[in-house]
Amino acid sequence: MQQLLLLSSLWLLGTPPGAAIYQHPTESPATPRLQYLLEPLHAVVHTWRGATVTLPCVLRALPNGYRVRWSKVEAASYLESVIVVTNGLAQKSYGPLSPRASLRQSHRYDASLTIANVALEDEGRYRCQLLNGLEDESVSLMLHLEGVVFPYQTSTGRYQFNYHEAKRACEQQDSRLATYQQLYKAWTEGLDWCNAGWVLDGTVHYPVINAREPCGGRTLLPGLRSYGARDKQRDRFDAFCFTSVLKGHVYFVRGQLSFEEAARACRSRGAALAKVGQLYSAWKFSRLDRCDGGWLADGSVRYPIASPRPRCGGLPQPGVRSFGFPNKDLRTYGTYCFVGT
Repeated sequence: MQQLLLLSSLWLLGTPPGAAIYQHPTESPATPRLQYLLEPLHAVVHTWRGATVTLPCVLRALPNGYRVRWSKVEAASYLESVIVVTNGLAQKSYGPLSPRASLRQSHRYDASLTIANVALEDEGRYRCQLLNGLEDESVSLMLHLEGVVFPYQTSTGRYQFNYHEAKRACEQQDSRLATYQQLYKAWTEGLDWCNAGWVLDGTVHYPVINAREPCGGRTLLPGLRSYGARDKQRDRFDAFCFTSVLKGHVYFVRGQLSFEEAARACRSRGAALAKVGQLYSAWKFSRLDRCDGGWLADGSVRYPIASPRPRCGGLPQPGVRSFGFPNKDLRTYGTYCFVGT
């Protein structure tokens, strides 16, 4: 009998609903008063890459014939992707998050969503929706990853990426295209960069702290300058990438090494040449601080400064400094290696 009840419950959950367009309301109607779902204490949940996080969703009571559906609003497309559906007796999971997502169910009223081994792409808006006939209601939560945004361009110079190339370039550097919100936060924290770059929703921006002629002129106020939405295939810009806490660590190897010698030096230690995103993460979260330029996996030479001083580039702000992309055979430096955990 219990087996039949479980099978019936699974049938009631139905087939996975197709991805729906998440539309912003054209008006601002009053938000319906929640009757069954409790308002979360905090609308934003903070976490970092590799952590386990729980998004709260708790019912006051269990209505007859109800279902709870968790979904995520994708920043790049505004599609709403279903993650899990439950009727209290059984649950079904959908999509790429399903291996890492589960319902906490610490008590019979608990429909909170737990995500294990949080990945960079997990950041975004989530919705817990109670489906109960005409009495549907929902709560929304924002999952925010602690991280760092950095500008990225190719070895051939600026403005070489269309949107899809920018997306791949960030992923190759242990990061992803930043969201507009992540870039805005980075600007408020001091990111100052004249070159325009793609962000995840297909728009193009550049952050300016110190107004100057190459950055739109001296009379404009500081701000996040915008080119708006651009043609993802045809238009070309740099990229703004976002990364979070490392699952491993970055360290420096001294030497006068060509690029190939640097790669061998890392491999001989059971490591690999560090990627740009990994160096930024080590600088941001582990306060890696060295005056020595070192090779990275993309062929660039950079060094991280957590405590600025005159003999380390002379700039007053902390940051990752760049020597660009020197000749891999003729120029020699140390190297930054990465070993995972």
